[in-house]
Amino acid sequence: MAIEIKELVTNFLEDRGLELSDEKTLITHIDNGFDFLGWNFRKYKGKLLVKPSRKSIKKFAEKVSNIIKKGKAWKQEALIDALNPVITGWANYHQPVVSSQIFGKLDHMVWNMLWHWAKRRHKSKPNSKRWIVNKYWHNVGNRNWVFAEGNKELKLLSDTKIVRHTKLKIGMNPYLDSDYFVLRKSKQRFKRLRAMAKSVGNKSKKICQLATETMTNNCCPIRVMEGLSEVR
Repeated sequence: MAIEIKELVTNFLEDRGLELSDEKTLITHIDNGFDFLGWNFRKYKGKLLVKPSRKSIKKFAEKVSNIIKKGKAWKQEALIDALNPVITGWANYHQPVVSSQIFGKLDHMVWNMLWHWAKRRHKSKPNSKRWIVNKYWHNVGNRNWVFAEGNKELKLLSDTKIVRHTKLKIGMNPYLDSDYFVLRKSKQRFKRLRAMAKSVGNKSKKICQLATETMTNNCCPIRVMEGLSEVR
């Protein structure tokens, strides 16, 4: 059956001046899984799960590691600026699939890399662990251990909310049912915007909580403004 489908696809592409790459084409059992565009498709006990591929995870880890190594002498603020786009881009790409557990593991991996980065900068300082923690990691709102400097804060992959793809209806063809695919894309965009709005809402709650605590403890509007600038 799979071989027959491959022939149909080959003929479909040939009519449009394209060809199927034998090097990149694989016929395999779904229980063994396969990689496609940075994702791994595989059935686990009869249930299909799509996850970030090992190759994609490895590339992300290497990219983060290279940035941190390159930034040995950088200020913390510059390192955060270099890492955030990489973290955000990778998390957004893998947002529609089963990524929550992997996001958490990668956050831990990045934390360990940054810990070694910070320790290397202060080798000669005696009993430096607590001093390093206080210098580079801070409490922001109700979160602890935030790698931050001033109003710069390292993003976490696990802050990205998973937004599943809208399932395709059987028999729909992007060449024949364009209206359906336009509507489907709009729905997916709306789901992403809703997830972003929820994330912003959670951050606003943290700001309000910080402002309330600051007012209660200090009764000073200037201190409140200072606190708000730290969590932007």
